[in-house]
Amino acid sequence: MSTVPNYRNALQHPIFNTVSRAASLQKVDCYVIGGFVRDYLLKRGNAKDVDIVAVGSGIELAKQVSDLLPNKPKVSIFKNYGTAMLKSQDIELEFVGARKESYQEDSRNPAVEGGTLQDDQNRRDFTINALAISLNEENYGALLDPFDGIKDLNNKCIRTPLDPDITYSDDPLRMLRAIRFATQLDFQIEKESLEAIKRNADRIKIISKERIVDEVHKILAAPVPSIGFTLLHNTGLLPYIFPELMALKGIEEKEGQKHKDNFWHTLEVVDNIAHTTDNLWLRWSALLHDIGKAPTKRFDKRNGWTFHGHEFVGSKMVYKLFKRMRMPLNEKMKFVQKMVLMSSRPIVLATEVTDSAVRRLVFDAGDYVDDLMTLCEADITTKNPKRFKKYHNNFKVVRRKIKEVEERDRIRNFQPPVSGEEIMKTFGLKPSREIGIIKEAIKEAILEGEIPNEYEAAREYMLRKGEEIGLKETKQ
Repeated sequence: MSTVPNYRNALQHPIFNTVSRAASLQKVDCYVIGGFVRDYLLKRGNAKDVDIVAVGSGIELAKQVSDLLPNKPKVSIFKNYGTAMLKSQDIELEFVGARKESYQEDSRNPAVEGGTLQDDQNRRDFTINALAISLNEENYGALLDPFDGIKDLNNKCIRTPLDPDITYSDDPLRMLRAIRFATQLDFQIEKESLEAIKRNADRIKIISKERIVDEVHKILAAPVPSIGFTLLHNTGLLPYIFPELMALKGIEEKEGQKHKDNFWHTLEVVDNIAHTTDNLWLRWSALLHDIGKAPTKRFDKRNGWTFHGHEFVGSKMVYKLFKRMRMPLNEKMKFVQKMVLMSSRPIVLATEVTDSAVRRLVFDAGDYVDDLMTLCEADITTKNPKRFKKYHNNFKVVRRKIKEVEERDRIRNFQPPVSGEEIMKTFGLKPSREIGIIKEAIKEAILEGEIPNEYEAAREYMLRKGEEIGLKETKQ
């Protein structure tokens, strides 16, 4: 094991001195390990989550640290995992005892027993996460790097400490973590490790949907998400996770006519949108915007390849996918559904920008109209510079028109200027079909530009419409 001194600079936060003192009192050795060390060496800023491994009881060490701190922060103990957590100022510390692990084939939850620091480093997923910095008085700040993790950091390489087949088969979530780190850090997965992921891809089936989605979120949130999705595809993991995306892959040709490969197009759209927004759910919308194209693909001699209604079908598929992956079936899911359902509307609108079409777009998209425009602009993946410029210019016109219509007509989150109660009172009605007819007619008249979105104009139109369907105004 090589020991490299002088990493005290990583330990400038006063909490590390406190942990060191607590370890002396408990007569245990302890080390900072994992992500904090990796990110410090990569100069990725100061991590706020710190993992401490104790050669002894991590829980007792956490209690001792709390006792030494002035405000004695609460220690959260997780006995099943042998871990404890506490927060001090801006740092969250997780304590665990050094351990050995052994796995059963049908579970990623290991049988655990106490072990040495080296045992603990052996069980880590990657060499770059096995780096440890000593908090012990005799070698405070020393780096313990048994697997040449520093070399892998410098070479931008993801590699397992031990046999990758065992590492990935024992805990298949590590396959997704390898891909996620490669995406976040722009690292390469070492060749033998990559081949091991391919060999063990079907083991992903024992991982909970929630764990998988957590890693996919992090891949989607990366600067270039396509790195991760390409790796998911190339390793054979994608069919187990998102068969809907795999179904988009490939180019079919009939009678000399081809369609584009909608899988690779989708990844381009996701990368495009990653340049303009950190909104995770808008990135999900980009990933899923074309999933309806596989089930709606048709060919006929007159029109060639068509995908009629793919937006509607895709929005229904969003619900099924979210439910299967145990993702939230709340407003986040509804937002993605709406983006997928409306994803072609601004594209159609860009060819002929009329006031009424813009009003309808704003009415239907509501607060999400800007997100929808961002998605549609990301959907421009043509490699023809003239077309690329033309399409973007068209969307600039649409955005300008949206602003004009918004300022003039106030359609976003539209509320009818005349309420249902006023219609009932005006015509002496009880709740009935006629009220809905009049409200819908007023809405349509405003959206078509027949009347302004103002009370007096809407009331006058209500009276005319009421007369048309045989209603008489009651005298108040």
